[in-house]
Amino acid sequence: MSVPVRVLVAKPGLDGHDRGAKLVARSLRDAGFEVIYTGIRQKPEVIASIATQEDVDLVGLSILSGAHMGLTRKTLEALRDAGAGDIKVVVGGTVPQSDVQPLLDMGVTAVFPTGTPIEALVAEVRRVMSSSNT
Repeated sequence: MSVPVRVLVAKPGLDGHDRGAKLVARSLRDAGFEVIYTGIRQKPEVIASIATQEDVDLVGLSILSGAHMGLTRKTLEALRDAGAGDIKVVVGGTVPQSDVQPLLDMGVTAVFPTGTPIEALVAEVRRVMSSSNT
């Protein structure tokens, strides 16, 4: 029996728009992932704490505010500080193409700019998680 991949969908920062994050969470759940959703306006340290408490395999950050570089960096640092630097992190939202590579260089596993088809997102998350033998 295969254990489902546990995913934390989080909304860091002051962004109050969560429609897309809820859609992603529901779509991943429907695709067989076990999904925890944090709700809006979460601090990176809280996201890291939830990720460790819930023993997730992947954190998905949904950021529409334009603060994706700083919030992602702070979340990655908070995960490392919590001893959970091995948890994969993906970022979705309003991310200019020019920021995709810097996010990947920072340690993000995948980036899903606004408009990424849900089917492509689910397929990439499956690929990423299957390649890590989780």
